[in-house]
Amino acid sequence: MGGAQNTSKGGFRIPTSPAPPPRDLEGSDGGPPASAHLLGLQIVGQGGASRKERPAGRDQVGGAAEGEGGSTGPGRDSTARRLPRQPAMAEGVPRAGSALPAASLSSLPLAALNVRVRRRLSLFLNVRAPVAADWTVLAEAMDFEYLEIQQLEKYADPTSRLLDDWQRRPGASVGRLLELLAKLGRDDVLMELGPSIEEDCQKYILKQQQEASEKPLQVDSIDSSITRINDMAGITIRDDPLGQKPECFDAFICYCPSDIEFVHEMIRQLEQTNYRLKLCVSDRDVLPGTCVWSIASELIEKRCRRMVVVVSDEYLQSKECDFQTKFALSLSPGAHQKRLIPIKYKPMKKEFPSILRFITVCDYTNPCTQNWFWTRLAKALSMP
Repeated sequence: MGGAQNTSKGGFRIPTSPAPPPRDLEGSDGGPPASAHLLGLQIVGQGGASRKERPAGRDQVGGAAEGEGGSTGPGRDSTARRLPRQPAMAEGVPRAGSALPAASLSSLPLAALNVRVRRRLSLFLNVRAPVAADWTVLAEAMDFEYLEIQQLEKYADPTSRLLDDWQRRPGASVGRLLELLAKLGRDDVLMELGPSIEEDCQKYILKQQQEASEKPLQVDSIDSSITRINDMAGITIRDDPLGQKPECFDAFICYCPSDIEFVHEMIRQLEQTNYRLKLCVSDRDVLPGTCVWSIASELIEKRCRRMVVVVSDEYLQSKECDFQTKFALSLSPGAHQKRLIPIKYKPMKKEFPSILRFITVCDYTNPCTQNWFWTRLAKALSMP
């Protein structure tokens, strides 16, 4: 039973052609023979089981069932036992056990890959080899034109430049890159860089989720620093509901509740006489249900030409009056525009407010000037 004759042993025919007789599928160490590595083939694919782990039965390629001794049925060609190599990451799908689904990879931009992965990818693809697809073949698969590829050759690291240019184009993603590498047969790149790519993608997704959770709850339509016109449209009883014609006044009256009787006297003397002035009295003119501070600032700044401050001992204890007075003074530093007019209508036990001492006071308590009081006040409020 020499090897040069057409004899059979156990139903396995030994060819007499010049081709070498088939060697045992397993080497001395239990792995594939060297010829299989040289041809770039494996006995089984990456995702399948080894020959010893597979149960007896019909082979996937065809032929008789394999026995545990490794022989095949008669008429089976030796090359039929060699299955082509299967890619580790095909169509952008991670390896088995990966936490990232294909949909996530297809939506992740190339920015998810850090510099370390890009440099290692350049080490694989920058090398021009006839047996493996390099960066130029990848560029063609990415729909780069010939002149664009020629331009990329001028760079020291063309792969890195290629990825930078490609990530600005529509459809570029990590999943698409893995799909192209698998289609070009660069399984070595997928096997080597697969864990690092998956790690970068997980870090990128975690960072995006963290940034989304740290965003402020305030939306663009809410702004606490700018008063919107629609919010301040209906704040007085004569306001236009649509905000087309807001109600304006000659003077805003700043007073505390205990001085309301004198405010009634002001209304009789200034509104119900020939002066025909229009005063803004909060208890009479302002609609309820809105913020006191917002309404006061809106009326003082935009709706009233002047502000009359009714000063008394009770006024000094009122926080609302204190805010209104300081706000009016801030609109006219040094009282250059004569916006604020203080009135003293009854004797005070406490000291007159220091912030109003530099402004001329209209004193109703002085009997010598009381006859001129309303005329002076009306004239001051009538000035443009």
